[in-house]
Amino acid sequence: MSALTIVLALFAALSNASASVLQRRAATDESASGSGLRQAVRWLVRVLRRPHWLAGAGLLALSTVLQAAALAVGSLSLVQPLLASELLFTLAVGSVVFRRPPDRRTWLAFAALAVGLSLFLGAASPSEGRTTAEPHLWLLVGAVVLGVVAAVVAVSRLVRGAARAALLGLASAVSFAATAALLKEVMGRLGQGVGAVLTQWPPYATLVVGALSFLLLQSAFRAGSLTASQPALTLGDALTSVALGWVLFQEYIGLGVRVVPEAIGVALIGAGSVGLARATATDGGWDTTPDERDGSGPDAERSASQRS
Repeated sequence: MSALTIVLALFAALSNASASVLQRRAATDESASGSGLRQAVRWLVRVLRRPHWLAGAGLLALSTVLQAAALAVGSLSLVQPLLASELLFTLAVGSVVFRRPPDRRTWLAFAALAVGLSLFLGAASPSEGRTTAEPHLWLLVGAVVLGVVAAVVAVSRLVRGAARAALLGLASAVSFAATAALLKEVMGRLGQGVGAVLTQWPPYATLVVGALSFLLLQSAFRAGSLTASQPALTLGDALTSVALGWVLFQEYIGLGVRVVPEAIGVALIGAGSVGLARATATDGGWDTTPDERDGSGPDAERSASQRS
């Protein structure tokens, strides 16, 4: 594993976690009234003007640059799973922004998720693989990714709260993994020259899929707590990226006796997910503003006016 790849990926994770926290902070400043498309668009227009959201957007752009740099020198199967450290960064940054540390059970659940994924990656030791993928593989992968995202979004419309946030987080995770794979394709073609790459399809596909990922992420923030959406987002991104790295870029993982620690890692991921689902922070008390916890935030004011 390249030290430069690891450093770049970790800084990307920190930047991405900070972006998520700040944009979730902006989301809590706006009441989510109604569930129709018009209400969602109005909510998005309002939240885009929030300083916290704008700062988060800047950090998200920085994270993309760092991620691209990491993908240029490392494999997709290594870079994306390393972004799972975003889980712990989210808790650390969120504790400062929301001025309330999450409870002990939430910390343990997040730690189990991160340690489990780290153990899996250490045992799997993904290979470097190819720098670009065969065109026919992109057609196959594109169809599968589109189908999965559409199905998860459709199911999310049937539920509310933490379940909906988790499903939308998963949909955005698959989309972000596809975006990262496309970004790696772009970086792999840079040897042909920037002008030549700009006449090909990957840069524009990256922008389209990235925009879709962004919209799904904002929907996840609107639907519920970070403790519901963030694990599905980061872990879904990591595991999907391992699969995409294998299919597209021939980045193979270790098998044989390594299956044992890999299985332990997967078990820890599952235990962390169950623990997180039972954590009190999933109810939304952690990543809300002090005013909302005191009953004086925008949602509380709206409820009070409805009662009167």
